Amino acid sequence: MRRGGRPGLIGLAARTAVVAGTANAVGNRSANRRAEAQQAQAYQQQQAFQQQQAYQQQAAPPAPAAPPAGGSDMIAELTKLADLHTQGLLNDQEFAAAKAQLLGT
Repeated sequence: MRRGGRPGLIGLAARTAVVAGTANAVGNRSANRRAEAQQAQAYQQQQAFQQQQAYQQQAAPPAPAAPPAGGSDMIAELTKLADLHTQGLLNDQEFAAAKAQLLGT
């Protein structure tokens, strides 16, 4: 049995194996943490994208109404709107909005 001095070949090999195993375990743990962080970030981005899509679908303006089929009816409606505007019953903004709705623009 050796005491003191340099360690034997088996002791050196065992010590090297312990150091290598510890380094390997630490490296694997770091890699696992990075992978988990990347997965969490990707999940958050996906959730944010889905929320944005849902918001945009809710906030989308309704499709404009189809204009009336009869041309003379449209002229009569525009005339009524103009009379209401002239009488002061519709302000400029209300008149423009009603006219745009009637024309389908």
